[in-house]
Amino acid sequence: MGLLERRGKEKDGRRKLILKSARSLFLEKGFNNVTVDEIAKFSELGKGSIYLYFNSKEEIYAQVLLNDIEKFNQHTSGLFNKKKSAADLLVEFSYAYADFFLNDSELFRILMIYMLQPGQMNLSEELNPQIIKANNKSIDVFGKILELGLESKELHANINSKQNQYAIWGLLNGIISLYLFSGLKVKRKEKIRTTIKSALEVFIKGLKQA
Repeated sequence: MGLLERRGKEKDGRRKLILKSARSLFLEKGFNNVTVDEIAKFSELGKGSIYLYFNSKEEIYAQVLLNDIEKFNQHTSGLFNKKKSAADLLVEFSYAYADFFLNDSELFRILMIYMLQPGQMNLSEELNPQIIKANNKSIDVFGKILELGLESKELHANINSKQNQYAIWGLLNGIISLYLFSGLKVKRKEKIRTTIKSALEVFIKGLKQA
C-alpha cells in the first residue's frame, strides 16, 4: 500500500469514527444537547480534527441523517422482488419505514428538523441536494408501488401516483409523530402499526374507488 493510499484510508477511518461517535451522542442526548467538544472527546480526537472533516455540528448531523436514509433504502431495495399486491406492499413498506424510526427515535426528530428548517442547517453545497435525493428515493417507493397497482388494475386508473405518494408519506410521518415520543415505549410499535394499517385501509379503499 502506497503512502497516499494509506493516508486516504486513515482519513476515511477518522471521518467514519466522527460520524459514529456523533450518531451515538445525538441519539442518546439529542442534537441540541451535544457539542463539537463532546464529539471530539468521544472520538478521542482534538476539536480541530473535527473541523478538518466537517464545517459544523449541523453538517455532521445532516451526514448522519444521510447515511441512515441510505441504509434504509438499501434495506428495502428488495421489496419489489416479492409477488404481492400493491396494498400489501404499501403496508409492508410503511411498517418498515415506521420500524426504522422506532429503532432510533432521535433520527425521526433529526429528519423532521431538517425538513422544516433546511436553510438553518449550515450545510455544504454538496450535502443538501444529497439528502433531498436520498429522502426522495424513499418517498418514490410509494409512487412505484402505486404504479404497480395501476398496471395490475388493482387501483383506479385516474389516481395521481406522484400526488398520492406524498400524501401517504405525510400520513405516516403524522402517525409516527403522534406516538413516537409519547406513551409507553413497549406499546409504541403496536400502536403505530395498528394505526398505519387502519389508515392505509381507508386510503387504499379510496385509491380503488377514485
